[in-house]
Amino acid sequence: MTSHDHAAHGDHHCHSGNGGAAAPAHHGHGGGGTWRTAAHSTLHCLTGCVIGEVAGLAIGVSLGLPAWQTIVLATTLAYLSGITLGVLPVMRDRRLAFLPALRIIWIGEVISIGVMEFAMNFADYHMGGMTAGSIFSWMFLRGLLIAIPAGFLAAWPVNYWLLKRNLKACH
Repeated sequence: MTSHDHAAHGDHHCHSGNGGAAAPAHHGHGGGGTWRTAAHSTLHCLTGCVIGEVAGLAIGVSLGLPAWQTIVLATTLAYLSGITLGVLPVMRDRRLAFLPALRIIWIGEVISIGVMEFAMNFADYHMGGMTAGSIFSWMFLRGLLIAIPAGFLAAWPVNYWLLKRNLKACH
């Protein structure tokens, strides 16, 4: 069964703004397609992305890697941490093994993280964070301070669209 099939059968749940109670993810079935739910999903995704992104940027800057290598490292680690944070709640809540849970979330996570990473790396690169002399420099911090909100703002409407089409699990 795909994530769309799960949603159509009413067993694809999303945390809504009502104190964490589960609500079906499909817009027509109770709030999964709202901007608020999309914001929640985007913040969850951002958490995973930021963990990998910051680790990759810190490693790249500390080792003096060129910007393109730092981007590849940060993006790879963001996908790893983002997908991990996406799949673990599905494994726990549905009592699934890793691969079945990954099959449910992968398309939404890949798209959401991709958009988020593009925006974050673009912003960080243009703010000079990737070429900072140290992770303790203002340039590095400034890059993150611009990149993180840029990633959220870029991915929020994408997550709204994904949720409305049952292509993303809100976890």
